[in-house]
Formats: sequence, C-alpha cells, structure tokens
Amino acid sequence: MSDPSTETVHGNARRRRNLAENLTSLGFLAPILLVYVVIMLVPFAQSIVYSFTDYGGYDFATAKFVGLDNYVQIFHDPTLLNGLGFTLMYTILTTVLITAIALPLAVVLNKKFFGRDFVRSVFFFLSVPSMVVLGLVWQYIFSPMKTGAVNMILDKLGFDTVPFLSQPGWAKFCVIFIAVWAQIGWHATLYLAYLQAVPADLYEQAQVDGASTWQQFTNITLPQMVPAMGVSVFMLLTGGLKVYDLPFALTSGGPGSSTYTVTQSIIVTGIGSGRYGIGSALGVVFFICCVVLVALQQVATNAIEKRLS
Repeated sequence: MSDPSTETVHGNARRRRNLAENLTSLGFLAPILLVYVVIMLVPFAQSIVYSFTDYGGYDFATAKFVGLDNYVQIFHDPTLLNGLGFTLMYTILTTVLITAIALPLAVVLNKKFFGRDFVRSVFFFLSVPSMVVLGLVWQYIFSPMKTGAVNMILDKLGFDTVPFLSQPGWAKFCVIFIAVWAQIGWHATLYLAYLQAVPADLYEQAQVDGASTWQQFTNITLPQMVPAMGVSVFMLLTGGLKVYDLPFALTSGGPGSSTYTVTQSIIVTGIGSGRYGIGSALGVVFFICCVVLVALQQVATNAIEKRLS
C-alpha cells in the first residue's frame, strides 16, 4: 500500500514541474503575443473607436463623435457597397470554382502518364508570377480595343469585338477568370501532396471488389481529401477577402466602381480622402463579414468530415 505522504510529495513535484514548463512556454510566446497585440489588436481597437467619429487623420482630439453615422453612410454609398459586394462575390466564386476544378485535376495529375512531371510543373508555375504582373499581362490580352489579343483574333475571324474591361459584367468575369486560372495549379499541387499520402492498397482493394472510378473517388479519395479541402478553402477565403492587387492592376476598380474591392475602398475612401472614420467603419464591417464566412467554412468542413468519416 502506497504512502499518502509520498503521493502528496510526488503530486506537488509534478505540479511544480508543470508550472515551470508553462512559464517557460509563456516566456517563448510572450514576444510573439506582444508583437500581435501591438500590430493587430491595438490598431483594430483604434479602428473601432475611429469608426464612431469623423476623424480625419490629423488630430484625434478635434474629432467629433458621430455615433453610427459612418456605418449608415457605408450602406448608402454605392461605391462602398460595390466594393463590399464584389469582394464577397469574388471570394465565394473563386473558392467554389478553384476547389471544383483543382481537386479533379489533382486526381488526374496523380495518375501515371507520359510527361506527367512536365504537366505538373506547368500548372504549378501558373501561380508563380505575382497578381500585379498577371493583371498587367491580361490587361493587354483582354483589352476592349481591337488591339487586344483576344479581340484581335475575334476581328480576324469576323466576329465583333468584346468589351472585356469596359463593361461591368465582363470586367468582373475577367477578374474572376484570371484569379481562378492563376490559382488552380497551386491548389491542385496541395491536393496532390495529400493524394500521394493515401495508401495505394485502398484503391487496389476497391478495384478487386469491382468499385468504379466514381465510387473510388467518392468513397476513398474524397474522404481522404477533407483535411486538404479545409486548408485550401481557408486559404482561398482569406486570400479572396483581402484581394486588392489583381483587380487594381487589371481594371483599377473600374469601369466605374464595378470591380472595387473592400481593401481598395478602405485605401481610397479612408486614407486617400482623409475620411478615416468611414474607412474604419468599413474595416469593422468587413471584419465581421470575414469572421462569419470563416466560421461558416469551419462548420461546413467539420460537418462534411463527420459525414464522410
């Protein structure tokens, strides 16, 4: 029979050891937490305060409290609403399209065929150039004038030119098309890395049992890809919500404000026009939208994982 006093001594020693380990871990994390607080939390708290004032960026002491006026103005300003609406549309469409194309593409690239490594490299390197460079290149390709690459081909074939970047609907299509085209390869590579970790025995056993290609995909590949889909969709959502470079380089937010993004609206309205209060209010609204979208993504991913597991 163990001595209670001995167990008490061991328990106290274990608690002291755990406390020392926790303090050591906190010591390593403290600089990171300090940087996070200074760079992220403090500016965000300032933005919340600014959003209720008419702060112009010079002397906060002279700023007046305006309540919810800035938030009301956001939902009455067509330019700001266009920025918020297009950003959400861009984020949702690019996430859905890239996921729907990249996953089957990864399955194809995982098979053995002649020139597979070269094809993999081609798809991956599509995402290497920056979005600004791609925007400038595709600006020439999708130019609405007859000198644009696509319209030049259409003109020679006897078709009418298409107002790619001069008509709001076409401009939105071009931005989303280029974003999908540029990011498919990278996300397919991500899925491919997960696919290569799936045991080949599962597919061999399924073939012996007479499972079709579609049955193998839905019962083996798709459940194994849920963690990769969670990572990919999260990156697409966060990247889409903060998009700025591609639309700005391609259309500068035009025609009109049809391809404005929230980031561009914050920069132009908040910083460029000196209306920091409205810019801060837009940033707060945008933050709430980001939290809601990411939360929905996490809930959906968990639900899919439970259903397929």
